Amino acid sequence: MASSGVARILSLVASIVRVACAVIAAVIVIHALFVLFEANPANGLVTFAADWRNSFGWFTRDLFTPSDPKIAETINAGLAAVIWVVVGSLVSKLIVRLTPAPSAKKADA
Repeated sequence: MASSGVARILSLVASIVRVACAVIAAVIVIHALFVLFEANPANGLVTFAADWRNSFGWFTRDLFTPSDPKIAETINAGLAAVIWVVVGSLVSKLIVRLTPAPSAKKADA
């Protein structure tokens, strides 16, 4: 019985990890679109997305450096978003895999 509760909690944690990583990726993609379409950098939503890009996508900043800076930022931010989705999925699957298997119930005769 206790393993059933643990399994539910770990399943919930796996879902939270997957959703959190997807939200981070979505905001980074929105930032990439703002850069690509030259959104007003003084806008609050644009600033919010840029802050998230700087906080959660720093590892791909200036990874690729094409001649057009808009394209460079779009590619680098898009790559960061893909990495967040992949890592979130892998961590979520790892959590589920580490969940203890439910014990088989004995049939009463």
